[in-house]
Amino acid sequence: MEALPSEITLPRPQLHRRGFSREIIETIVLIGAIYALVNLASVRFIVEGPSMQPNFHTGQVLVVTRVNYLLGDPKRGDIVVFNPPGQPPDEPPYIKRVIGLPGETVEIRDTKVYIDGKEMDEPYINEPCTPERCSNKTWELGANEYFMMGDNRNHSSDSRVFSTPVTRDHIIGEAMVRYWPPSDWGLVNHIHYPQGVNP
Repeated sequence: MEALPSEITLPRPQLHRRGFSREIIETIVLIGAIYALVNLASVRFIVEGPSMQPNFHTGQVLVVTRVNYLLGDPKRGDIVVFNPPGQPPDEPPYIKRVIGLPGETVEIRDTKVYIDGKEMDEPYINEPCTPERCSNKTWELGANEYFMMGDNRNHSSDSRVFSTPVTRDHIIGEAMVRYWPPSDWGLVNHIHYPQGVNP
C-alpha cells in the first residue's frame, strides 16, 4: 500500500561539529581583524611634558580616535594630537587644546585670549599666563587652519610660537580615553571645557 504524504518520514538535518583546529584558526583570524580595525580607527599616545597640566601629566596613556574627524571637524575645546607645522616626520606629535577654528581671529590681549573680539572663558588652564608667554598678538586663521594652545600656558610650545597655524591634515585625532595609569582612567570629552560657550 502506498504511503500517504503525511506519513512520509523526511531525513532529519544533520549538524556537523567543526574541527577544534578550524575553530582555533577562525578565532585567531577574528582577533587579528578586530585588532587591525582598532589600530586603523585609533592610536595610543603617551603624554610627555607639562604643557597640558593640570589635566594631563607625563606618563598618562591615551586612546586617540581618528574616527571623530572622519565624520566631522574639530571643535573648540577638543583635546587633539597633531603634527606641528615644520616638524620633521620622525618627531613625536603634540597634544593641545583646540582654541581657534577656521576663519576666526585669535587675539591675545593683556594675557587673555579673545576669539573674534570675545574673551574666552578658560577654567581649564593651569595658571594665569604671564605677559612674557602671552604677549599681545593677533592671528587670522584661514579656511583650513586651527589655533592650538596648551592648558599650561607658561610651559607650552603651541600655536603662539609655530611658524604657521595647524592645518587640518596635520591633525591625527581626538583624545578619547585616558587608560593608564588605572587610577586616572576615564573619558576625556572636553575636560573642564565650558559646554555651550561660544567662544
